[in-house]
Parts: sequence; C-alpha cells; structure tokens
Amino acid sequence: MKKKILVIGSLNVDMVIEMKNMPAVGETVLGTNLTYIPGGKGANQACAAAKLGGEVKMLGCIGEDEFGEIQKDNLSACGVDTIYFKRSKEKGTGTASIYVDERGNNSIVVVAGANKECDISYLQEHDDIIKACDYVILQMEIPYETIFYAVNRAKELGKVVIFNPAPAPEELPDEIFSKMDYITPNETELMKLCKREGTEIEDFIQGARMLLQKGVKNVLVTLGERGALLVNDEIAEIFPTRKVISVDTTAAGDCFNGALTVALAEGKGQKEAVIFANAASSIAVTRNGAQTSIPGREETDKVLTDMGI
Repeated sequence: MKKKILVIGSLNVDMVIEMKNMPAVGETVLGTNLTYIPGGKGANQACAAAKLGGEVKMLGCIGEDEFGEIQKDNLSACGVDTIYFKRSKEKGTGTASIYVDERGNNSIVVVAGANKECDISYLQEHDDIIKACDYVILQMEIPYETIFYAVNRAKELGKVVIFNPAPAPEELPDEIFSKMDYITPNETELMKLCKREGTEIEDFIQGARMLLQKGVKNVLVTLGERGALLVNDEIAEIFPTRKVISVDTTAAGDCFNGALTVALAEGKGQKEAVIFANAASSIAVTRNGAQTSIPGREETDKVLTDMGI
C-alpha cells in the first residue's frame, strides 16, 4: 500500500509583485506585474507532494473568504484531501506579499491571518488523521505551540517527522530535536538555529553536526544552485543539482520538501530521494509563483531520465 502523507501547516494567497530591482530602505520602485497565486509553506508542500504522486491530506486553517476558496480549490485540483480544513469566522485567509526581481531573487512578508487559529485543539479533534498517516511534514508559519504538539504527537504515534524550520525561529526547544527524522533548513536557517556564521560547506557540515548532537537523525540542508547537503551519523555528502536559469525561487524549498517525502514514502533510499527532490525543485525555480511553479511527476521523471538517472 502507498504510504500516506500528512501536511500540517499554513495556507496563504501570495500577492506576487515583479520588479527590475528590489527597493532599498525608503526607496519607491515601479513594479512590472502583480498576480495572486495560492501559496503558504504548508500548502505549497502539500501541493508538491500530491502533484508528484503522494497520497496527501492537509490540516490547516483558512478564512471564510474568496482567498480561502481559491486555496482550497487549487489544492483539491492538485490531489490534496482538503476536507478537514478549519474555517476561521474572525480572520481572513493568510497572505504573503512576495517581491521578485529580474534575477529571480525574492523577499517575502507574511500576514498570518487565519493560520493563527491552527491550534492544538484543532489537531486534537483530528487525531485520527495523524494516526492514519505515515509521514508528517511541518513548517513554521502556524503557532509554535501547535507545531511542537504535532511533532511530539506524531513521534508518539511512530510517524516519520520531516521538519522544515522556515521561517527560522531564534531557537527551538531542545527536547523536540530528538523527535525529528529529518530537519530541512536552507543554509541561512541552519546557521541561525546553530547560532553560527559561515558560508562554506564545511561551516554547514559543522552546523548540521550540532543538530545531530541534539538528537536529529538526518540534517538535509538546501543550498540553492549548489544542491543539497545530507548529514547524518554515517555521511556528510553534497548532492549537486542540475544547472538551470532561475526565474523565481519562491517555492523551491517547499517543492524540495514535498518531493523528498514522496520519494521516501515510495521506499526510495535517502540518496535517491534527495536526487529526486533536487530534480523537482530545479524545475520549480524556472517558473514564476509558488504552487504554479511546482512540476508533476511525469515531468520530474523525464528530467531524471535526461540526466541519465
């Protein structure tokens, strides 16, 4: 039987503003385009996992508004089971203002909205959904107490926990590190969690080993065009990604996490799963938007075939 994936996290609608150059502090620049695209780290990861072939349910909160309907309809079309979404009567669906320059770099401002109501009592109401899954993916755009409850409950039930610490907090409780099967920061998030500085691969390896000492089983650092770094008690290995022209990196990390989970759920080995995730995210960065950039399975498999994998 196909192993089941549960994503617990945020649902936003992204307002993507394209421009030639990012504004400096106090500067006004002219944008070239404005689009509304379903986003949110949780929703993006659920979308990616479903489009890439996973059996996916999601727990999260939307408002009773048009943005909430847009998000729900889009995820349903991607193959995500959205029937258990909570609807806030008080807050609107979360939004993210995303500024993208002509080189594909982005800056993001998130307003949580209804995501703040993704609380512990809501997860407790749907404990049967957590029990029924095999993999649980989490990020950090819902209340922290909910995230920590979910990590503890998932591990108590023997689930595989994939934890994406984004946006990175100043610190995490030491006791939850041992509940993480995979933690998947980018290099900036890793250094923030480790309270270290550095930009070299050896700096990232040392930072990853600090997290291993806290109890994490596997540290998987996404490095953009440099690929991904997997560190555990056995290896510290870089997995290069294919060279592409980047247009928009908005959901690349989310695509990576969804793809990684699908590959693991299908029984692929760690290395094969990282290669698969690299391939999927290398497609995502060549397109604009969050969920609109995420590839399907056939397209991702073709990239791997073309690479001789």
